[in-house]
Amino acid sequence: MVHKKYGKTKFACYLGFVTQAISANFAPLLFMTFYRTYDITFADLALIPFTFFVTQLIVDLLCARFVDRVGYRKCIVAAQAASALGLLLLAFLPDRCPWPFDGIIISVIVYAIGSGLIEVLCSPIIEACPFDNKAGMMSLLHSFYCWGVVATIVISTVFFALFDTSNWRILSCLWALVPLYNVYNFATCPIEPVVKSGTGMTIGQLLKQRLFWLFIILMICAGASELSMAQWASAFAESSLGIDKTSGDLLGACGFAVFMGLSRIWYGRYGEKTDLSKFMIVSALLCLISYILAAFAAVPLMGLAGCMLCGFSVGIMWPGSISISSSHLPKGGTALFAFLALAGDLGGAAGPAIVGAVSHMTGEKIQSGLIAGMGFPVLLAVCVCLISKQKNASTSV
Repeated sequence: MVHKKYGKTKFACYLGFVTQAISANFAPLLFMTFYRTYDITFADLALIPFTFFVTQLIVDLLCARFVDRVGYRKCIVAAQAASALGLLLLAFLPDRCPWPFDGIIISVIVYAIGSGLIEVLCSPIIEACPFDNKAGMMSLLHSFYCWGVVATIVISTVFFALFDTSNWRILSCLWALVPLYNVYNFATCPIEPVVKSGTGMTIGQLLKQRLFWLFIILMICAGASELSMAQWASAFAESSLGIDKTSGDLLGACGFAVFMGLSRIWYGRYGEKTDLSKFMIVSALLCLISYILAAFAAVPLMGLAGCMLCGFSVGIMWPGSISISSSHLPKGGTALFAFLALAGDLGGAAGPAIVGAVSHMTGEKIQSGLIAGMGFPVLLAVCVCLISKQKNASTSV
């Protein structure tokens, strides 16, 4: 009965993460189109993902203060509406601005606001539902971001092959239908409060908790471990392994996302019988091995194997970190989830930046940059061990 009652809630959250994947990955597929159509420089194009993630970071921070006052339903419906509006604006606004790049950036900011709200709200909405295997449900929820990435890349690639890249505005409008449909889902599905009114921890109380700061480091490492490889997978396959652009996208970026999704589905189905902390530590070790395989790849197959193994190994890191944190601080409420999302985004921004900087300093060698990324899974494993030690000490007392 529980699963049946909250089935619509699950489906809405799944589509929410698909919407986030569309928002994060559609515009980058159009970089060369923007370059040729609007004469936008590569330096300006780099500001598109930067603007997207900075907007998400700001939304993450603001959510800790205003979501509980406004209400979850209103905020998540607004998130879907903003995502749809941003994708629609992307189709029309650039051509109506004196400088098209301004129209693109405005559109990105609008749908990034929606994406940031989705990131903060969907996880606690699922956590608040009375499911038995909450860690498994969280992992399954986050797998839909992976499938959203794959769908965005594959469907967009097929659309451009059939109808030409010049029709990208039509595809942007079609992608907007996903969050538009999800407005209805979130407006009508059951949504439970994360904590009872007046019992949640304040921001000040959270900041005084020592464990909270350990959870922040854990989330930073989770985001960095995942996105250091994900953001560079396509370029790594093309430049370091000598694979053509299309194959690099499908085998590198898509391959990474597919294996990450499979990992999250597996844990969602069978994780109830597995100790989450031990699974996280094993995953961190596998992640380290995957970085070693990619960084020291002598042949393309070895590098691609490292890339896909990395996708599988990081699958549990982000949702697992959320589950561990919420189980240790069950009254953390919206503020906890907002700060966790903020930390994950910080890691997602810092990790790829470090890999890129080291690659540049070593003569544009991405494999050298990936060596620098090895520290993130190691630190994540250390954090999980410290949290487990703290939990065991509390249990003994």
